[in-house]
Amino acid sequence: MRATKEKVIQMIQQLPDEVTVDDIFSELYFKLQVDSGLRELDEGKGIPHQKVKESMSKWISQ
Repeated sequence: MRATKEKVIQMIQQLPDEVTVDDIFSELYFKLQVDSGLRELDEGKGIPHQKVKESMSKWISQ
């Protein structure tokens, strides 16, 4: 738990001095989503690149 708190503090310290609370929450939410996505990929839950390409080509052609 301490490592998480230290990471959050470090992230906040790297933001500009004129940061708002909304900016901090947005940054935390973004990091949470990225970390969640990376964890899913590590667990093999990602979508293969070829499948994404096929889906995208169907969307674009419509």
